[in-house]
Amino acid sequence: MIFSPQKQKFIDSATEMFGAGSVITNKQIKEASAAVGIPRAGWFKRQFKIGYNQFKLPGETAPTVIENTPTQVETATVNLVATNMEKQNLVPSAFEGFVPWGHFKDIKQIVKSGIFYPVFVTGLSGNGKTLMIEQIHAKLKKELIRVNITIETDEDDLLGGFRLVNGETKFVPGPVIEAMEKGCTLLLDECDLGSNKLLALQPVLEGKGVYLKKVNKWVTPKQGFNVMATANTKGKGSEDGRFIGTNILNEAFLERFAITIEQPYATTKTEKKIVIGSMKKYGKVDESFADNLTKWADVIRKTFFDGGVDEVISTRRLDHIVKAFAIFGDKMKAIDLCVARFDDETKDSFKDLYTKIDSGVDISTLTSDDSSIDAELAEMDEEEDDADF
Repeated sequence: MIFSPQKQKFIDSATEMFGAGSVITNKQIKEASAAVGIPRAGWFKRQFKIGYNQFKLPGETAPTVIENTPTQVETATVNLVATNMEKQNLVPSAFEGFVPWGHFKDIKQIVKSGIFYPVFVTGLSGNGKTLMIEQIHAKLKKELIRVNITIETDEDDLLGGFRLVNGETKFVPGPVIEAMEKGCTLLLDECDLGSNKLLALQPVLEGKGVYLKKVNKWVTPKQGFNVMATANTKGKGSEDGRFIGTNILNEAFLERFAITIEQPYATTKTEKKIVIGSMKKYGKVDESFADNLTKWADVIRKTFFDGGVDEVISTRRLDHIVKAFAIFGDKMKAIDLCVARFDDETKDSFKDLYTKIDSGVDISTLTSDDSSIDAELAEMDEEEDDADF
């Protein structure tokens, strides 16, 4: 490799102390830096990291970086590891009780088209964003690679890096490269928890391929490759503080997603189908309970959006309640256990509300009348009845 004079000075120092091609630690990096009066070598850690506190010095077998455009780059001679993904069928398992709704048909049409068209799906927690994408791919029998993004996710995690495999240092392709080479969909789950390190995906989000500088290789996406992301926010941070840890994503990163789909909670009619589907899955069906749960969740959500409460009952939480009911056989115990995560005041008010609904109280008296919301929900119900799964 060709380095600047100061970088070469560090490489020479470390090589003299530990040997060409050696794997060294943070402590040894500091020793080599101190020996030649260099304050730190962060660039070396980023470029030559092969594992936790492990960094490989370049040796005689290291690939040479050539100053060419990506299309002129030749594949370097390097040990590449065949990952398990290459041998596995990555089509998600179909969920028998899944109910298509919302933007299911739109996303299905995008996936079916085979056109590279990055999609950003946003919505409150537990409303089925990830499940919807998984079930679309299950329906179309198309492979999907899901990557859960965190603040620690970096280029090495996404594109790949050097790892110790059976005592040898080998380059292991990351999930992004796997998805590109297989021509499947890459799902960046909880994308807004990431940092600016996600900018390593800029060329990927343009559908042009990516240059792996660590192994001097240009990877071009196979036909059918696409990128989808899910998030609780639109990448602008959490204004109300509900989603601690979400970050403001770089505008250039967000701009590369062709469309943003806002996923609401399902209507009561659709959600009842979802709840009954879960009851069938867990072997304990009670249609009256399903009806009361969806009414209960709907009242709480309307109150939440009106600013009356700070918490909301998600579709995922309803599934938790159904599962608890299947285990314990007690409706109120199932609800009590599953709302215990909220503060005492909220928990008690939610339980009291369910008791009223279960006793037959007219739900129109429990929330303010809003004809526009009712009309919109009715319209969505009609559209969802026509959904083609």
